Amino acid sequence: MAGKWRPALVMLIAAVLMLAFTACNRSDGGASTLVPAQDDIAFQADRDGNAEVYVMNADGSNQTNMTHNSAWDGHPAWSPDRSKIAFSSNRDGHLEIYVMNADGSNVTRLTNNSADDGVPCWSPDGKKIVFEEYFTADNAEIFVINADGSNMTNISNNNSSWDAHPSWSPDGNKIAFMSIRESDWGIYVMNADGSGQTRISNHPGWNDDYPCWSPDGKKIAFHAGREGIWELFVINADGAGLTQLTSNLYADIHPSWSPDGTRIAFSSDRDGHYDIYIMDADGSNVTRLTYTDGPYINFFTSWWQ
Repeated sequence: MAGKWRPALVMLIAAVLMLAFTACNRSDGGASTLVPAQDDIAFQADRDGNAEVYVMNADGSNQTNMTHNSAWDGHPAWSPDRSKIAFSSNRDGHLEIYVMNADGSNVTRLTNNSADDGVPCWSPDGKKIVFEEYFTADNAEIFVINADGSNMTNISNNNSSWDAHPSWSPDGNKIAFMSIRESDWGIYVMNADGSGQTRISNHPGWNDDYPCWSPDGKKIAFHAGREGIWELFVINADGAGLTQLTSNLYADIHPSWSPDGTRIAFSSDRDGHYDIYIMDADGSNVTRLTYTDGPYINFFTSWWQ
């Protein structure tokens, strides 16, 4: 008799497993236990009425809300092992740095400051997080904390400038950031301890911002604006070889490299409002990933590396 039930039992188990798989990969805005693939892209979107952190596959499929919170949640950043996402949120009154598991669970606050903290970026070994802190309209600084929130340290230490939007180099030795300290916006690089701050972009007439290192550490992508037009550029890590990747009358912003360095994700309003796109690293083969109905915003991409 037991043998007669075995096929039915096998079919039942298969059905349960299929339901579990479907639930874990849902994209309908419900609770998710999403397991990220190596090419998943995290991004910020306000399509649910307020800013939330989303994750999607690199082809734009399986877009999933990870935060489900009435507060502002944004600036997502993958941890090197893909197990966590750091982000900023004002759920406790003003912007602080938080971290959550890759499936959106176990949200933990890391900073507790009187100023606003944002744009986190993990060190390559996953032990530290660099971020910006806004003090006044004329001053922001770059800080580093341990991944558990301890040992907060100001590494830019320039109270007469705006230093923001940090990006850690793949070898862990350098941090790129933007600064307004010489009458315009420039891309700077410093050692991971804050020493050796050096401007690498000399881009007259443009405001250079949001640097992002290539996975091999040889290049830095960034966006730059002039007269309301924002384009994407790439520069060698030593400041040589400035190359413009996009050229249009719209805003192309917030670049993020693919894990293999062959593509760049970014946000653009070229189709009426901000959506996420990808392109080859030379600026060719632009492909739109998100299609948002209404005046919503999708930006601040983080492509797991």
